Amino acid sequence: MNRRASRIVRIGNVPIGGGSPISVQSMTKTFTDDVAATVDQIRRLEKIGCEIVRCAVPDEKAALALSDIKEQIGIPLVADIHFQHKLALMALENGADALRINPGNIGNRDRVEEIAQAAIARNVPIRIGVNSGSLEKELREKIERADRAERCDAVAKAMVESARKHIGILEHLGFDRIIVSLKSSAVPTTVQAYKLMAQHCDYPFHIGVTEAGVGVSGAVKSAVGLGVLLNEGLGDTIRVSLTGPPEDEVRVAYLVLRALGLRERGPEVISCPTCGRCQIDLVRLAEEVERGIEGVRESLKIAVMGCMVNGPGEARDADLGIAGAKGSGLLFRSGETIRKVKEKDLARTLIREVRRMTE
Repeated sequence: MNRRASRIVRIGNVPIGGGSPISVQSMTKTFTDDVAATVDQIRRLEKIGCEIVRCAVPDEKAALALSDIKEQIGIPLVADIHFQHKLALMALENGADALRINPGNIGNRDRVEEIAQAAIARNVPIRIGVNSGSLEKELREKIERADRAERCDAVAKAMVESARKHIGILEHLGFDRIIVSLKSSAVPTTVQAYKLMAQHCDYPFHIGVTEAGVGVSGAVKSAVGLGVLLNEGLGDTIRVSLTGPPEDEVRVAYLVLRALGLRERGPEVISCPTCGRCQIDLVRLAEEVERGIEGVRESLKIAVMGCMVNGPGEARDADLGIAGAKGSGLLFRSGETIRKVKEKDLARTLIREVRRMTE
């Protein structure tokens, strides 16, 4: 697939756009002023591959905490600001590597200009983050006047109008370290907004479906939205927005990128869906293997198969694999049968082989 041509904007040491690898972001779910809890969560995110992290800055205590947090983490830190432009200024003073502001609620033009001037002085990028749920009043009124059948298109156009207006303010000040996001909880609206915006600028895109939901439903909605955009070359950095642990956001993000052949970080586990032929506890086995190899960064294909129909073939095609039978299974490595293993030892044996191969 051909990616949209975009300029490079760096968040800390991570390049966004310009053909750089599509980076994976997440956002902490802790109270930012609880430095210990926030740092602990970010370190867990770093361990599984998160490359940029965002923290909510709802008050001055949170803004002041950014300095202590930044000293203890190894990935760029983005300050998420709403309503109070002074918090953006404080976040910059306390070392934020980037700002995320929502033009619809940050205040008047003078306040946006003040933020931009401070960001210019510190060479810090700004993400113009437009959400369909917090557009400016005059844009919401335009949407309300649209027919129901035209609502998706009307919302997408309003989002693009909002982004272009605020990009114009920054450009007027000579500021061009801009990243753009246009998010809705509706996949069609999100996709339409990014397609429209791609016609108007070459700034890199931060993409995602906002408020995607819980667990499987949120992961599916995110995967559909991100998959469509990425397959059309629209996206330079991604965040999966789930109601749940931020680690799940990172896992889903990498699975989406892997499925499209865009990033290959860490092992890929393939496992059969099970049927009446399966005579081992494959669900438990696959889950145990997934947990046991978390943190492995090398790209491996690992097969966890439950019967002797497709199992041996899939396991042989993988870097490592097991094909189960009643009470036992065969262990394969690089296409060769290694040995027969008792069912109770299958997960432990496979995890040990993964560690041995990657070390």
